[in-house]
Amino acid sequence: LNGLAVEIIKNTKQLIKENTKDLAKQDPDNPRNDRLLLNEQRIKNIAASIKKVASLPDPTGKILEKRTLPNGLKLEKISVALGVVGAIYESRPNVTFDIAALCLRSRNACVLKGSSEAENTNNLAVKIIKKVLKDNNLNTDTVTLLPSAREVVNEMFTATKYIDVLIPRGSDGLIQYVRKNSLVPVIETGAGVCHVYVEKTANIKKAVDIVVNAKTSRPSVCNAADTIIVDKSIAGNFLQQLKPAFEKFEVEVFADNDAFKLLKGYDHLQHATAEDFGREFLSMKCAVKVVKGLDEALEHIAEYSTRHSEAIVSENKQACDRFIKEVDAAAVYANASTRFTDGEEFGLGAEIGISTQKLHARGPFALEKLVTEKWVIKGNGQIR
Repeated sequence: LNGLAVEIIKNTKQLIKENTKDLAKQDPDNPRNDRLLLNEQRIKNIAASIKKVASLPDPTGKILEKRTLPNGLKLEKISVALGVVGAIYESRPNVTFDIAALCLRSRNACVLKGSSEAENTNNLAVKIIKKVLKDNNLNTDTVTLLPSAREVVNEMFTATKYIDVLIPRGSDGLIQYVRKNSLVPVIETGAGVCHVYVEKTANIKKAVDIVVNAKTSRPSVCNAADTIIVDKSIAGNFLQQLKPAFEKFEVEVFADNDAFKLLKGYDHLQHATAEDFGREFLSMKCAVKVVKGLDEALEHIAEYSTRHSEAIVSENKQACDRFIKEVDAAAVYANASTRFTDGEEFGLGAEIGISTQKLHARGPFALEKLVTEKWVIKGNGQIR
């Protein structure tokens, strides 16, 4: 993996060249192009992330539990690799490197199915990975990139003899399609319809800073805020202070009736529909809802959340504690931006995605979750 990091840096110019070919096929005005983009800094970040994965302890072979039975049998539960990990993902070429690195470090093989949008970049990425595998006398098929044609996905769904787990990463449509059709066990890395709730006791400046960061720092990612909820008693003051920052970033706002009145005169304002409150915008757009209090905020989040990341801004400890306890999500924040839901930010290293389901893994799906368990029993002729 350290050698892979070096090789990636060596191929910076070539990676950017192939990435430019992919970008040239896209609509230049599509804000989601940010997910596809590779530049020198992002390539450095990929290499640094892989070095960090290399430095993490091997998650396999750990003794998780041990006991001796009355009959003398010695039992150990140990961590072992999942086997062959299939990954289906959209746009982001960095995911190719991340998944390959995580699987190699956890002694898994991986079968990758990227999107046609990143075809040139992904092809070069896997070529670089295979070169490093060959240089280290490792099986180059440990990392395999499948053709980007859509029909390949359906073949993965039935490959129960060859793929142990399937991990979709991308839009909600992709994830639901995989979940409904795959015979291979699926671990979802879910779409994020993320909320920031500004409670009546919130420090307004702190709330504005958190909301602006959660929405605008990188709107095309799954941990960006999509809906801002604010208590009616402070909505006027909060929204007036939020307006200049949103105007600077030209954030398009879909507001409920109360918020619409309070934001009158804002240049990028529309009336919200019910559908807007369930949208993962992935762009400089967000919905705004005014509520009577914490009860209504919790009800709204329960209805529209995708169980990814949810935040409250409040100076009331009881309100924060209740929000944390009652909100059902992989990551729940009090007085911080949702943008921290990330394997690197959590100190876990690179991730395959953010799992929003409850079985096997939840939250950043990082190295330590790419294993399963095996019982090893040692005896001396015991029979039952």
